[in-house]
Amino acid sequence: MTSTNPNPSSRFESAPYIPPDRIFELTAQYLSDPASPKVNLGQGTYCDSNGQPWILPAVAAARDRLAATGLNHEYLPILGHPVFRTLAPRLALGSALHATLSSQIATCQALSGTGSLHLAGVLLRYLQSQTSPTSPLPKVYIPTPTWSNHHQIFTSLGFEVATLPYYSATTRSLALEPYLATLAAAEPNSVVILHACAHNPSGCDPSLAEWRQIAQTVKDRHLFPLFDAAYLGFNSGDLDQDAAAIRLFAGEEFGLEIGVCMSFAKNMGLYGERTGCFFLTTHQETTARNTESVLEVLQRREVSNPPAYGAKIAALILGDEGLTEIWKEDLRTMSGRIREMRERLVEGLVQFGAPGDWEHLVRQTGMFGFLGLDEEVVKELREEDHIYMADNSRVSIAGLNPGNVEYVAKAIAERLRKRNA
Repeated sequence: MTSTNPNPSSRFESAPYIPPDRIFELTAQYLSDPASPKVNLGQGTYCDSNGQPWILPAVAAARDRLAATGLNHEYLPILGHPVFRTLAPRLALGSALHATLSSQIATCQALSGTGSLHLAGVLLRYLQSQTSPTSPLPKVYIPTPTWSNHHQIFTSLGFEVATLPYYSATTRSLALEPYLATLAAAEPNSVVILHACAHNPSGCDPSLAEWRQIAQTVKDRHLFPLFDAAYLGFNSGDLDQDAAAIRLFAGEEFGLEIGVCMSFAKNMGLYGERTGCFFLTTHQETTARNTESVLEVLQRREVSNPPAYGAKIAALILGDEGLTEIWKEDLRTMSGRIREMRERLVEGLVQFGAPGDWEHLVRQTGMFGFLGLDEEVVKELREEDHIYMADNSRVSIAGLNPGNVEYVAKAIAERLRKRNA
């Protein structure tokens, strides 16, 4: 009779424990917290003025149309929804530039922003293996601070990540001089990650004049600009304004080949549908066609083909003039509410005597902002006041509403006054 070992060894014994993603862990802590009031300023999802998830009217209308036309659940092509793949790059580039470059664009639908960035990295790694298999991968310059997934995506693919100074905690603004100096010293053919607008987490974006300086440096050093475009239209309420940097780099003035990683999670509220698009502009039509064929193979290997529902909604909105106008109004609603909450928060901080200057919160744009609080203060706010935010005091302004903004401002002011007493 064969004896059974009650504690057999496992082939997975070498798996280390990796702590949960901090932002998602914060949301879980918030949800399990029985306290009232409580406020979630961690996760970046838009909520309405009552603190509830908001289905955009344009999305609701598109969803109704899909249901009325007999929505099915068949596979999309490997590269994704054909109409969506045409209209998403047109949105980012604008109609005129898109018409000029259309034959030189390679496009693939992807799994929102994360999937788009990952696909871009896989493509860059593949091309390196074809041209210089014994050479190291190009460095990827990532701004500091930045969205945490940027580092995780590219390091997991074997890229060396280099730090690109971006935000000055002293001036609470863009650190342009060290940023440009680092780019000017970068090795040619390196990749630079650029937030198209609504920089996450600082909320500080370059002006158009500063973007020109950045573009010139990128061109002079032969760097590859890879835009993370998760907030087009959501940032300012104006799609053209939010896409200006993308169009500047790819347009006639600089004529750069660029990569753009688009997400429709924020600007259409399609968070769970994972609707995204990666496209790049090239200098030759043949290059675009060949690169797109590579993207198709890489997509097949990883996900076979992308999810359909969100892409169908986005394609309807982008392709119908009436739905597009409704969506533009939705964007103005979201961006306007966030600007109002920034102003209300600053007013409250001043009213309740919070020491310091808080005008940087109004200068910042987009969903996120830096409060500039010590980690101990953040911990006290979480444990004593049940206000949840990232340890570095990055806050999602979308988590504020007329019912909680005064409570948040007062709690922050009280914590800071006690420390200064």
